[in-house]
Amino acid sequence: MENKNIIIIAVVVVIIAILGVIFATGILNGGEKTAGVTTPFKTEFMEGTFAGNVSLENNSEKVMYSYEDKENKITYNISTVDDSDALMNIYYLQGVKNPEKRSFNGNDWNIYFTQAVQGNDSNSSDKPMNIIICQSQGEKQGYLIYMIIDAKSKVNATLNTYGESYTGFVEPLLKSITLKESKNVPKIYDEFGLTKDQFNQQMDLVKQYKAGNTSVLQQQQEAAAE
Repeated sequence: MENKNIIIIAVVVVIIAILGVIFATGILNGGEKTAGVTTPFKTEFMEGTFAGNVSLENNSEKVMYSYEDKENKITYNISTVDDSDALMNIYYLQGVKNPEKRSFNGNDWNIYFTQAVQGNDSNSSDKPMNIIICQSQGEKQGYLIYMIIDAKSKVNATLNTYGESYTGFVEPLLKSITLKESKNVPKIYDEFGLTKDQFNQQMDLVKQYKAGNTSVLQQQQEAAAE
């Protein structure tokens, strides 16, 4: 009996040692990205913390920032606009629809999953980039986070809330975020180079399309060609 107890104790010690190595190296959680490395960021309209080692790449515009996780080949574009709901309605025409809905820190987020071919080449044989768009509309302005996962990234970019790209990167980011009201928020119609009336006309067509009148886009194209 004493020998059996010694064997059991030895096995337990080995298991504890193995678990210690697993948690220390992050093997169960994706290895390098969960080694405790996080990167805080702060802009005039949003602040939070990225998972992993992320660097600021472009802040030439105070309403748009670009960050990059070179190790995991992930780009984050963060921006603000007065009406992000209108923008997502436009993306609807491109197939970006049916968002997952989550709430963190009192902020309601719509989370969209989509793909894009690098270089906008529809005939490209390259694997597509996976994109997760997180959108939140406040009373006075909207907030957008684009997570662009390179086709060569080792991150599991399953296009749902169960994949590593969401559970390991997006959700921790959203949980950390504080949204702030800022000055000089761009108007959505200015971003498209339209007047407010012109933009409203376009949005009316989008609403008709979403309501089931899919012919409105063809009619618009025909009118533009005349």
